[in-house]
Amino acid sequence: MKIAILLYPGFTALDCIGPYEVLSRLPGAEVTFTAAAAGAVTSDTGFLNVTATRGIDEVAAADLLLVPGGPGDQAVMRHEPTLEWIRRLHAGTTWTTSVCTGALILGAAGLLRGLRATTHWASLEELRSFGAEPVKARAVESGKIVTAAGVSAGIDMALRLVQRIAGDDLARGIQLGIEYDPAPPFDAGSPEKLPGEFVDMLRGVLAGARAARARSAA
Repeated sequence: MKIAILLYPGFTALDCIGPYEVLSRLPGAEVTFTAAAAGAVTSDTGFLNVTATRGIDEVAAADLLLVPGGPGDQAVMRHEPTLEWIRRLHAGTTWTTSVCTGALILGAAGLLRGLRATTHWASLEELRSFGAEPVKARAVESGKIVTAAGVSAGIDMALRLVQRIAGDDLARGIQLGIEYDPAPPFDAGSPEKLPGEFVDMLRGVLAGARAARARSAA
């Protein structure tokens, strides 16, 4: 199975590395990290680089496409060569997937019209501008398009994909192998679980990060 994972400046590392840890364990998996141009791509923290071994013009097809989110998403949403590449790959994929605000990139490529989809809670309503129906869920399957909510939800989505592709036993085995058994110190993983003023504060921080990234890329 050929798996293409898109990178771009300002991507969120766990959005792609979490699913990678799961999907790379599929039998016959061939994973390619790709970007507008081959080379090191810096994540949203500014500290971590992931190498794109191929540029998008070198990847003509994939069985599974994964698009991560991150504050650099807005530049990608305006980059027609990348959007056209996504549309071209999607025409031949078995699965086209996103994590977090990667769903907005799929939307900008015109792939979500009339479909149910999810993304990070702070950007959920933005899906409507692309003709999608926002759904509050860890992962949403709409035909061959599967969208995951924010960041860590990409691991859940990837395990579901392994289940669909290779069966329950392999999915369980991978989950055990990576010891994915979350027990966070706080019950704070959803905006419904925290005071409204705290949620609004964090929403503002996240929006500011995306706006700053968009300005720097302009």
